[in-house]
Amino acid sequence: MRIAITGATGNVGTALLRALSGAGHSLVGIARRPPAASHPPYAAAGWHAVDLTRDDHVDRLREAVRGADALVHLAWGFQPSHRLDHLHELGVGGTRRVAEAVVAEGVPHLVHMSSVGAYSPRSGPRPVTEDYPVDGVPTSPYSQHKAEAERFLDGFAAAHPSLTLARMRPGIIGQSAAGSALLRYAVPGLVPAAALRFVPVLPLDRRLEVPFVHADDVAAAVVAVLARGAEGAFNLASGRPVTAELVGAALHARTVHVPARVLRAGVAALWHARLEQLDPGWIDLAYAVPLLDSARAELELDWRPRHTETEVLDEVITGMATSASSPSPVLRPRRILDNLARALGDAPVHRRARP
Repeated sequence: MRIAITGATGNVGTALLRALSGAGHSLVGIARRPPAASHPPYAAAGWHAVDLTRDDHVDRLREAVRGADALVHLAWGFQPSHRLDHLHELGVGGTRRVAEAVVAEGVPHLVHMSSVGAYSPRSGPRPVTEDYPVDGVPTSPYSQHKAEAERFLDGFAAAHPSLTLARMRPGIIGQSAAGSALLRYAVPGLVPAAALRFVPVLPLDRRLEVPFVHADDVAAAVVAVLARGAEGAFNLASGRPVTAELVGAALHARTVHVPARVLRAGVAALWHARLEQLDPGWIDLAYAVPLLDSARAELELDWRPRHTETEVLDEVITGMATSASSPSPVLRPRRILDNLARALGDAPVHRRARP
C-alpha cells in the first residue's frame, strides 16, 4: 500500500512509522518540519514539507497524497497554547484541508486521529462506547477543537459516501521518546527534567482517573484499520485508568489530596504569567474525560494493548525524567539553556515564528 501520514514526526507518527517500516509499504511523511531522513524510523518515508494551516500549501498537500491508498491524519497542535487561533486553524482547519485533498485526489481511505478528549464529560464511572456524545469538555480548547473536527467529518462523510472514514479515539498516549516533548508542554522551561526524580509530595485530586495507552499500541490499531479498510470510530485504552495513586507511586511521591479547582487556579496563574504552556483547560479535561470501552477495537480489529497502564505511565515518567527524545523536530531534545535563551531573548514561550 501507499500510505500518506500527516504529523508523521510526532508521538504517534513516529510509532506508526516503526510499525509500518519493513512491511513493503510505500510511506509518505507529511510535516511542517520534515526530519533528517537518514535516521530510523524516518528513513522509511519520503517527505513533503506542508503547513496544514496555510491555504497556499494545499497544492503541496495534494501532491503529497496523490496516488495514496490511504491517508492517516495525525497532525495536531499543542503549542503555543495562548494562540488559540493558530491551534484551531491547525486542528480544525488542517483536518478540513486534509479531507478535501483526500477526496480531490481520489484517496479511498481516511484514518483520523481523534481523542478521548472529543467526548462529552463523563456521566458516571462506567467506560463508554463509541456512541457516547462527542461534544467535548466546554472549558478545554483542545477538547473543543477535537469535537469540532469530528463534527466537520460527520458532514464531510455524509457528503462523500464513497470515502471510507475511520476515527481513532485513544486515551492519553505515551512512550519514552516523547519525554522531551511532554516536558516542553507540561513543565516550566527552567525546571530540570531530573527534578521529576525528587518529588516528595504530589498534590492531586484523588478523583483522577484517566485512560492511558502506549503509542505502539495505537500504531498497531491504525495498522489493523489500514489492513482491513475499516471504518467508524474505535476507542483505544489499556485495561485500567491511571489514578492519582498510580502517578504518586510512579514518582515515588506521597500523594496529597488537593481539589481540582485549586490545582486549576495554580496552573492558570502560571499559564497567564507565560511561565508554562499547560493551559488550565487540561486540568478540567483530566477530571472530566470518560473511561473508555475498547471492545469494538478488540472485536473488529483483533486489537489488544500490549502495554498495561502502569507500564505506559512508568515509561512516560522515565522518558520525562531523562529528557528522552527522537531525531525529529517535534520530539527533539529539551535543553534548559535553550529555554533560558528564549526567556531572556525576544522569543517568549507564547510566540511562534512562521516558517
